[in-house]
Amino acid sequence: MVKIIYIEHGGRPHEVELSPGKTVMEGARDNAIPGIEADCGGACACSTCHVYVDTAWVDRLPPRKELEDDMLDFAHEPDTATSRLSCQLKVTEAFDGLIVRMPERQI
Repeated sequence: MVKIIYIEHGGRPHEVELSPGKTVMEGARDNAIPGIEADCGGACACSTCHVYVDTAWVDRLPPRKELEDDMLDFAHEPDTATSRLSCQLKVTEAFDGLIVRMPERQI
């Protein structure tokens, strides 16, 4: 199991253990973490699973693909360095301890 830490916009943390192969979005959705709406269910067709990745993790994650970049244009206050769509972050053992923060709101 891989530990992911979700931090609500107001600062409340949630630690969740996920199996490799799940996405960070699925972990939030399946554990009722506030701040992740996941309207498209993980199809990278909206930006309602937008998160800010902790700066210590930015270079440790796979790079964004073009479709994710395009969808982030619709996110609330995207940050070019730390914004990701959590549906595009497939959990591996290397993600253990990943910290993501929710934006103030989704689109």
